[in-house]
Parts: sequence; C-alpha cells; structure tokens
Amino acid sequence: MAARALIIEARFYEEIADMLLAGAGAEFKKRRIDYDVLSVPGVLEIPIALGMALDAARRRDHTFYDLFVVLGTVIRGETGHYDVVAGEGNRAVMDLALSNRLAIGNGILTVEDGEQARVRADPARKDKGGGAAAAAIALFDLRQSLPR
Repeated sequence: MAARALIIEARFYEEIADMLLAGAGAEFKKRRIDYDVLSVPGVLEIPIALGMALDAARRRDHTFYDLFVVLGTVIRGETGHYDVVAGEGNRAVMDLALSNRLAIGNGILTVEDGEQARVRADPARKDKGGGAAAAAIALFDLRQSLPR
C-alpha cells in the first residue's frame, strides 16, 4: 500500500504559504508520496480542518491519510493576538496528533517579521515546509517499523 498525505495550509500570508507548500510538496515527491491539500484562511482554522478530515475518515470507517503536514505563519504584531493564534493553533494540533497518534509534521512558523518568515519558508533557504514533511515521513516510518 502506498502512503498518502494530507497537507493543511493556512493562506493568510499567501507568498509564504506558497513557499511552505512548495517545500512540503517537493519532499513528498522525493519519497513518491501522493498528497492532497486543504487550504484554510489562517492558523486557527488548521486544527478544525484536521479534526474534520479525521471525522470524515471515521464516518467512512477507514483512514484516508497515513501522514499529515500543517503549514502556516503567525507574525508578531502590535497586540497579544499573536500569542493566542500561535499558542492555541499549535496546542490544538498537538492535542489532535497525540490523541489520534498521527504521523504529523508541524510547519507552522511563529516569527517576529515577514523577513524571518520568508527565510524559513523558502525551499532554497531553511525550507521549513520540507522539514515538516520530512518529520511526518519519519513518524510514518517509525509507526511502520513498530510491532503490530
């Protein structure tokens, strides 16, 4: 059986989202892993979409996806909204990952400014999208290697 991945991406910062997605997609293509992409407006919507995808799989009594990647960007602003979005978005993803034992890579950037985000998202520089896909693949491989 070939592995299938789901990438959930927040599109709030489109230029950065495109780079994160390019990096994740390239990593999956290297491993010949097919993937689908769900786009949501922002980081707080990522765990909601992940939960919906898991519920859809349960309703059909099977798993659609073997591994997951979440991608998005939270840039610090002038208010405390950054802390809420960064903290709650990541906490909710982690809660779902742990309770469902997901092979998931977290590529949600939490940065001070747009330049930091571009450096981290760019596949030719820090490639955090590719890194998130690599983390999901590593967890998938680990799960496959454990006794059943």
